[in-house]
Amino acid sequence: MDTFAALAHGMAVAVQPMNLLYALIGVFLGTAVGVLPGIGPALTVALLLPVTYKLDPGGSLIMFAGIYYGGMYGGSTTAILINTPGESASMATALEGNKMAKAGRGGPALATSAIGSFVAGTIATIGLAFLAPWLVDFAVRFGPEDYFALMCVAFVTVSATFGDSPIRGLTSLFIGLTLGLVGIDKLTGQARLAFGVPELLDGVEVTTLAVGLFAVGEALYVASRRHHTEEKLEPVRGSLWMTKQDWKRSWKPWLRGTMFGFPIGALPAGGAEIPTFLSYSTEKRLTKHPEEFGKGAIEGVAGPEAANNASAAGTLVPLLTLGLPTSATAAMMLAGFQQYGLNPGPLLFAERPDLVWGLIASLFIANCMLLVLNLPLVGLWVRLLAIPQPWLYAGILVFATMGTIAAKPSVVELSMLAGFGVLGFLMRRFDFPIAPVVVGLILGPIAESQLRRALAISLGDPVTLLQSPISATLLGIALVALLAPFVLKGMGRFKANED
Repeated sequence: MDTFAALAHGMAVAVQPMNLLYALIGVFLGTAVGVLPGIGPALTVALLLPVTYKLDPGGSLIMFAGIYYGGMYGGSTTAILINTPGESASMATALEGNKMAKAGRGGPALATSAIGSFVAGTIATIGLAFLAPWLVDFAVRFGPEDYFALMCVAFVTVSATFGDSPIRGLTSLFIGLTLGLVGIDKLTGQARLAFGVPELLDGVEVTTLAVGLFAVGEALYVASRRHHTEEKLEPVRGSLWMTKQDWKRSWKPWLRGTMFGFPIGALPAGGAEIPTFLSYSTEKRLTKHPEEFGKGAIEGVAGPEAANNASAAGTLVPLLTLGLPTSATAAMMLAGFQQYGLNPGPLLFAERPDLVWGLIASLFIANCMLLVLNLPLVGLWVRLLAIPQPWLYAGILVFATMGTIAAKPSVVELSMLAGFGVLGFLMRRFDFPIAPVVVGLILGPIAESQLRRALAISLGDPVTLLQSPISATLLGIALVALLAPFVLKGMGRFKANED
C-alpha cells in the first residue's frame, strides 16, 4: 500500500507543468538521437550534463530518463527502414523489420515496434515501482564492506560485458579508477596525481570526461572514417496501422519480450542486447509461421522491441536502489545525479522521495508521449537521416565545447576535454569500451572510501571483507564473473585444438 501512496505522490510531482515539459523535451530528443545512427542516448545525456547543471535536479533527471526511453524507441526506426540500428539493442529488430519494410510492410513493423515498446515500458515501470522499495529495504542492511563488495561486482560485470574482450574492458576500468584518484585525498588531505595544477585538486569532472569520451571522441572517430556506404532509405508504403492478424501475432511476443527484458536489464551484467536476441530466438522457436522468419515475420519485431524497452526500465532498478549503472546511459544518468550532489541508493529514497518517485512516475507519462510521438511523426524522424554527417558532428563539437565552458570556464578544463576526446577516439579505434572509464571515475572514489571505512572499523584486518555473508557472496560473484570469460575462451580454444 505504501508503494501506491508513493507512486501517487510521484505522479503529482511528474504532472507539474515544468516536469511535463522536461519529459516532452527528453522523449523528443531521445527519439531524434535514437534515429540518427551513432548518436545514442548516452552521448545525448553526456552533451546535456554541462548545460543542465544549474537547472532543477528533478526536471533534469526526468528529461534524462525521457532521452533514455526515447533512444530505445528511435533506434528501431532506422533498424526497420534502412537496416541501420540507431542503438546496438535494435540489432535484433533489424533482422525481420527491414525485410518487412522491403516487402512494403514498414508501417505495421513500425506500429508493432511502437506499441510493443509502450506495453513493455509500462509493465516494466510498474515492476520498477514495486521492486525498488524491496531492494531498498535489503540494501539498508549493507555495511561498508558489503558496499565495497557490491562495487567490485559492478566493476567486474561492467568491464566484462561492455565490448568483446574482458581484458580491454578491465583496461578501460583501470583508466577510470586512476582518474578517480586525482585530487585531494579526503582522509589525509594530501594532493594525489594533481602535478601542481590547482584546477586538478577538486578531481576530474565527470561531465568533462563524459562529454570528451562520448561526444568529442565519437565526432573524431566518424571524421576519421572516410568511406561510408550509402544507405538506401526505404519509404513507408501503405497504412501505418496493423491488421487484426498482426495484433493477434504480436501481443504474446510483447509480453514474452517484457519477461526477458526487465529482469535481465535489472541484473548487474544485464544490458539490452542479451534479452533482445533471447526474445528473437524464442519467437523463432515458438512461431506458427516459421517460413516467414528471415523474410519479415512480425513476431521477430514485436518481441525484441518489447525486450529492448523493458530492459531500459530494468537498468533503472540497480541504478536508483544501489547506485549501480548497468549500461552506458545509466552511467551518464549516475553522473547526472552526482552533478547535483545526489547519490542514488537506499538513502535517496528516504531523503528525496519526491525526486525518486517523481522520476518513476514520469516514466509512465514518457511512455504515453512516445506512443503519440512515434506513430504520426515517422516521416519527420526519417527526414533527420538527410542531415549531412559533417554538419551533425561539427554541431556536436561546438555544443560540447560551449557546454564545458558554461559549466567550468577554465583553459585546463578545455584542455582536458580535448585530451579525453583524443582518448575516446583512440579507444574506439582500437575497440576499447568507453563506459567502464566513466563507471570507474564515478564508483572508484566511493569504493575506496567504503573499503577504508571497513578497514578502519576492523583496525586494518582485511578478513572483515569475508566475515559478512553479503560481502563474501558478492565477492564470490565478482570472482566468478572475472574468471568466467577467460575460462570460456580457454575451453573454446581447447575444443578447437581437439577438432
